[in-house]
Amino acid sequence: MVSQRSRVLFAIAALALGAAVLFPLWRVSLTAPQYPEGLGMYIWAHTVAGIGPNDLQNINGLNHYIGMKAIVPESIPELKVMRPGILAMAALGLLVAFIGRLRYMRWWTGVLVLSAIVGLVDFWRWEYDYGHDLDLENAPIQVPGMTYQPPLIGSKNLLNFTATSLPATGGLLAIGAVVLSLAIATRARRVTA
Repeated sequence: MVSQRSRVLFAIAALALGAAVLFPLWRVSLTAPQYPEGLGMYIWAHTVAGIGPNDLQNINGLNHYIGMKAIVPESIPELKVMRPGILAMAALGLLVAFIGRLRYMRWWTGVLVLSAIVGLVDFWRWEYDYGHDLDLENAPIQVPGMTYQPPLIGSKNLLNFTATSLPATGGLLAIGAVVLSLAIATRARRVTA
């Protein structure tokens, strides 16, 4: 068993992870001279939506001109399993906090860290495909050798647009859950009754 304090903090980490599905996980925004107010989209655990009412539609319209695929949330398989997966991990984390065994806390944290890495790699792969697999035969605007992969984290210039990609509220909660559970799993000590 670990201390009551470690168990409570571990439960908070699990609750933070579960709460992440209530908010957007990631925010991708685009600014350009012709769009000074910007365009953007939120990536949730279950869908992709524009930040403004017509942002996703406008982004898809712009993407058409350079041969990019449209962003259709229903066609992204990860969005069908991400929310249930996050909620299942959060529930399991609460159970582990209740049990209070250090080895289970370390196991859960390892699975959480691995899941986070797999998720980020999958997101990068999606961005890579999205920015490189262009329909150049039907694209009205063609720039030889140009690819349009948005950054995973940070900002990048793509033609006259600046694309910025950062964790949103849900992503920050999930990151907090990872950091807190890692701190507990690596520093907690067994206590004897």
